[in-house]
This record gives sequence, structure tokens and C-alpha cells, in this order.
Amino acid sequence: MDDLEQDSINQELIEFALQESIQDLNKSAKTSSTEPHSEAFTKIMAAIRRGDSCALQQQAARPSAYRERDSRGRLPLHVAAPRPQPDVLRAVLQGTASAHLTLEVQTGEGDTPLTLAVAAGLVDNVKILLGHGASPHNTNSRNESPLLIGCTQELSAWLKGPSSDDKGGTAVRQRSYDMVLTLLMGGAFVEQVCWTKWTATHEAAKVGCADVLTQLLRHGAKVNSRDGHGVTPLAIAAEHGNTEALDVLIQHGGDVNAQATNGDSVLYDAAGSGNLDTVELLLQHGADPNVASFAFQLPIHRASYEGHILVLRTLIPITSERAIHLSGQDPIHSATDGGQVECLRLLIQEGRDVNALLGTHISENYGDLRKTPLFFAISNGDVTCAKLLLAAGARTELDPLRCILVAVRAERHDLVQLLLSYGADVNCYFRVISNTLFPTALQYCLSDHIMMRLLLNSGYQAYKCFQCFHGDDRGMDSRWIDLRNRVYQIYSQPDVITFCEFVSVSWLTHLVGGTVRTLLDYVSYVSICPKLRRILKMGPEWEEISDILSKPRTLQHLCRLAIRGNMSLTTLNDPRAMAAVPLPPTLQNYVTFRSFSQHTDLTK
Repeated sequence: MDDLEQDSINQELIEFALQESIQDLNKSAKTSSTEPHSEAFTKIMAAIRRGDSCALQQQAARPSAYRERDSRGRLPLHVAAPRPQPDVLRAVLQGTASAHLTLEVQTGEGDTPLTLAVAAGLVDNVKILLGHGASPHNTNSRNESPLLIGCTQELSAWLKGPSSDDKGGTAVRQRSYDMVLTLLMGGAFVEQVCWTKWTATHEAAKVGCADVLTQLLRHGAKVNSRDGHGVTPLAIAAEHGNTEALDVLIQHGGDVNAQATNGDSVLYDAAGSGNLDTVELLLQHGADPNVASFAFQLPIHRASYEGHILVLRTLIPITSERAIHLSGQDPIHSATDGGQVECLRLLIQEGRDVNALLGTHISENYGDLRKTPLFFAISNGDVTCAKLLLAAGARTELDPLRCILVAVRAERHDLVQLLLSYGADVNCYFRVISNTLFPTALQYCLSDHIMMRLLLNSGYQAYKCFQCFHGDDRGMDSRWIDLRNRVYQIYSQPDVITFCEFVSVSWLTHLVGGTVRTLLDYVSYVSICPKLRRILKMGPEWEEISDILSKPRTLQHLCRLAIRGNMSLTTLNDPRAMAAVPLPPTLQNYVTFRSFSQHTDLTK
């Protein structure tokens, strides 16, 4: 066993012994707060609140009153300790001594007189208590030592806001420094920890008080001590962007490449703070930007996700491509996931690949097995980032679950329209859940009539919804006859689901009539199989559907389908490409189904 392990064991034994002694003292000293208070106790408490030390001296001969507690389990000593009247505290200490009470007795909430005085920021009271024998080692109910609480005071005071006569916070810092120095001179153990192994050095690094930090280090604080998560004070200072405190720690031997239990490096934490001075200071002292966390995150990923563009500019040229490749994700993924438009724009300008794919070890952490930055943008509903990526050449078909299907399922008409305008395949399939004969997108919008129209207007293959073998093939149109053999090969597989089978479940039958009526606007002649016909006859739309099926389709409609069939989906869905098509505006509107009021509502 080495000296470090022995010191750690000895420290834990000391802390355990201290806690046990405090509990024993509390058991013997506490009395029920529900007991009726004596007249002397009432007078003592009133005198403390008035700040009347003379009246308290007159009650010093009433030791039993000093053992009584108020409704919060506080003795007179607990009430006097956090009040800014040192004379009152001295008078109460005289009465406490006559009552033979220890100075380590706790309130009902677990605070000692010393921790209360420290929490109140009263240096004079702390000196008085230490002078009367109060222990600087005993903690409150959260196992926080007086020294740790003293380091916290500056942060608490600063959060409340500096007073009008202390605009720079100098007085706050001086009080914190004096408090810490008083406790250290009173014998406080500088490496004492709370339940999470958080030390006073960690707290001083978090607050950013360089003077306090210097005093702690001079009194033996370990610059590379770790809390319960393996985080060093250096990482805490970096995380909160406290450059001055960081510099003090580095000068005293702080490890700039230390990693926490989860692998987060000091530079990673600094990148998250967004403080460029902190990042540059670490880099000047040898911090490695290519060290990844155990979650495969690099500092450049953190800066991209958080939107710290100045830090990102600094990290881009010094982060190696090998480190990014091994991490399994590009900074573009992080910027897109965080919705950081400016960072994304910068990364694109720097030549990062907008079609970079997540590594398998990262992609598998997502249930949808996403791969591309574009998927993050669509999944987050981020139109701005999606436009940036698409304009820079992002492809829409690289993810196992296509981006357009995610947008359809999320009922994001704007994203669907955007993806279609950049060539997304409206007729793509995702067969992991439902292996359908018809393109997948329709099953996500059966109850969204506007979305359905948008897909159909954009070239969705509506005729595939009428392909099945539940009836004969008399009266089929030529397209169906030509495809019959190929479709049969697909349908002969027992796991392929046709449209009539998909909508035959009880929770979808009420949508079938409206869906079929809409689909008929986008096909020539089709036959309705007996299975689908039985469902349709139960709905109010059957009469209109039956009327359409019983009559020949108009030549005008058939010509529209023929024209659309000879146009690519890219041209059909790109307004600029359609504008170049040599057709009169009226005919263009007819071919693109703009005559439907639903499409007009969508564009509005």
C-alpha cells in the first residue's frame, strides 16, 4: 500500500470519527422544539433579535434557557451566530458556557454555529467562535465544511448582485479572502471534502477567486485533486471560464490534459464555456485538442454544439482529421444538432463535408440509426440549418430512414416542401416496420389531408395503392397490365403488405374513404379489390367514389398524367425548373395540380 492510499484511508477514518462524535453530541444536546418555552428563553431570543447585549448578560445566570430550542430546532447560540453583532454573540457564548453546551451542537437542519456564521459571511463572528474552541472541521448536514462554505460565499454574494458602493465586487472578494484565511489560520483542513468529494479548491476555482485559490494552495491544497466524478479544480475553472483562477492553478502544476471519469478533458470543458481567453491559455500550456471523451466528443464538437464561434475558429486549424475520423462524427453534425447556424455556416465555408456520415459506433446510439447532418436538422425541425445544408449540397437519401419520411411523420409541411424541392424521393421505402407495396410516406399522413396532397402533387405513385390480387384484372389500365408480372413477383412474398390490407385495421377504416377519394385524382382507371370495396361501402364517400369508377376518365386528366409521367420528379418539384418548362401558366398550374384549393392553403 503506497503513502497516497494510506493518507486517503486515514482521512476517511478521521471524517467518520468526526461525524460519529457530532451525532453523539447532538443526541445528548437536542431537546424537543415542541416543549413550551420558558420566560427566560423568550427574553433571550428577543434580546438577540434587538441586538441587546446588556440584556443577554443579565440572563447569563439562566443556563437552562440556553438549552431550549425554537420551532426550527435552534438554540440561542444558533440564532446569534449569523447576526452581525459580535457583542451579542459573546454574551450568548457566556450563557452557553454556563449551560455546559458544546459549540458543535447542530440545528434541526444540521448546521453548527460556525457554519451559520461562515454562511452569513461574518468574519468577526467566525473569529470569536474559533477563539472559543469551535472546530473548523465539523460539517453541516450536507457534509460541507466551514472552509467549503466560505469559498462559496463569494459566488452567492455575486449572484445577488454587487452593492452600489462595491461595483467591482472588491469588498465581496476581500470578505471571501479574509474568511478563508481566518479558517485556515484556525486549523481548517484544506483537503476536507463533502459527500461528492468536492473540496474548497474546487469551489474557489468555480467562483474564480484567484486570491483565495492561492491561499488554499499555499496551505497544502492539492492542485490535481478530484471530486466524485474525477473532475479537477482546473477543469472546474475552465468550465466556468475563470481564466485568472485557471492561470493560478496552471502555475501551481495543474494538469492541462487531465480527464474526468467520463473522459471529458479540461480543454473540452473550456470549449463549453465559450471563453476564448481560457481556451487560448490552455493551448499555450500544451492542452491537446485531439483528446476525445469516452463519448467520442472532441473540444471542437463541444464548441460547435454550444455555438461558440470564436472558440470554433481557434480549434478548426489545430484539430486533426484523424481525431475527427476516430470520433465518428463531424463538427457539422454537432453544429446542426445544436441548431447553431453561424457555426454551421463557418464549418461549411471551411470546407467541411455536409454529407459526412456518423460512424457506426455513434449511429447505433440512435434508435433511427441516423447518419447525416441533414437528418439532425430535419429531426429537430430546424428549417434554417436544413436550408444551409441543402444549399451546400447535402443529399437526402443517405440515411436508413429517409429525411422526408421524418418530416412527413412530424407533420412539417415546410420541411417536406423544402426536401422535395432539392430532389428528395417521395416514393422511397422504409420496410423495417411495415414492408408495404406502396411507398412508405402515405402511411404517415392518412389523417393529414394537406400533407397527402403535397406528396401526391409531388409525384407520389398513387397507383401502387390499388395493386393487389384480391380480384380479377378485367378493365385494368395499360400501366397495371405492364407492371402485373413485376408486381406479382413482389406480392408473392408473404410479408409484403398491400394498401387494402394496411388500411383494413379497425383504427384506420374511418380514413379509408377520404384517402381513396383523394388518390383517385392522381390515377387513370383503377379497379377496387373486393377487400377494399367492403371497407369503402361503409363510408359516406362510397357514392362519389363509385360514380368516378363507373365513368371513363377525362382526356384532359389522362393527358395531365401522361405529361407528369414524362417529367422527372426533380423538375416537377423545383419551382425554378418548372418555370423554365415551355408551357403556358394555366397549363403548368393544371399539370402541377395547383387547381386544388388544398395546395393553395399550403402555400399560404
